[in-house]
Amino acid sequence: MRLGVHLIAFDFEGGAAAIAPTVAAFGAAAEEAGVDNVSVMDHYFQMEMMGSAALNMLEAYTTLGFLAAHTSRVDLQALVTGVTYRHPGLLAKIVATLDVLSGGRAALGIGAAWYEREHRGLGVPFPPVAERFERLEETLQIVRRMWGPDNGPFEGKHYQLAETLCVPAPLRTPPVMVGGQGERKSLRLVAKYADACNLFANPESGPAAIEHKLAVLREHCEREGTDYDAIRKTILWSAAFDPASDGPAFVEEMKRFADVGVDEVHVMHLGNEPVAYVQDLGRSVVPALTVV
Repeated sequence: MRLGVHLIAFDFEGGAAAIAPTVAAFGAAAEEAGVDNVSVMDHYFQMEMMGSAALNMLEAYTTLGFLAAHTSRVDLQALVTGVTYRHPGLLAKIVATLDVLSGGRAALGIGAAWYEREHRGLGVPFPPVAERFERLEETLQIVRRMWGPDNGPFEGKHYQLAETLCVPAPLRTPPVMVGGQGERKSLRLVAKYADACNLFANPESGPAAIEHKLAVLREHCEREGTDYDAIRKTILWSAAFDPASDGPAFVEEMKRFADVGVDEVHVMHLGNEPVAYVQDLGRSVVPALTVV
């Protein structure tokens, strides 16, 4: 099973001056630990459930570009970009740029967006959920075209592009992950457009809930005529755990998820010591998880 580490907090000891060296050390530690994927949140404000919207939050793609310069192997992505935050043509250009500068390691994680406060706070339109999903589908169509050989116009309900030119092209076509587990809309978009899904998991819901979502995804793939087996099945582990003490139990838990089809898990440190957290993952989790 592949392992991703999701960086969600930036309130390090030493204040703002400590952010850049800590993020750089985090990236280096992730590579040393054998982690496969490093991701950051795409938010303007910190999520309120983390304590306060006024806590430190970095812009996602600037941070990923910084991490690209301090890593050489791990995949880099936002988990996940809100479709409302950037025009799709610009988003495709940003991810292509990240891919070129990282040597072909960019991925696009994208979803329908949800955090209304940060939209209102910075004056970004926050349309109703139905429209956000319409925009998400058009964005998925646009990024695929931007990264392909056809640079002709795109005429959608919400977006109109006279050209879909993206030069330089990505070194590899960035894999697309659609985040969200809504059975009617999100999983249909995974089936139709994505290379990976991302579902929420924790010990309370267990593998049975994920198994059900994957069965729905398989049904969508059958209707869309796409290959279910080609889609990477990933989970975001929402429960806190200490890899130094809980590593073996976590690996055993992941075996149960692997049995229902999950092949990648993303974990996140809920505190402010991400370097030590990743180092503990390297010692206690990565060696065992690679054989799951």
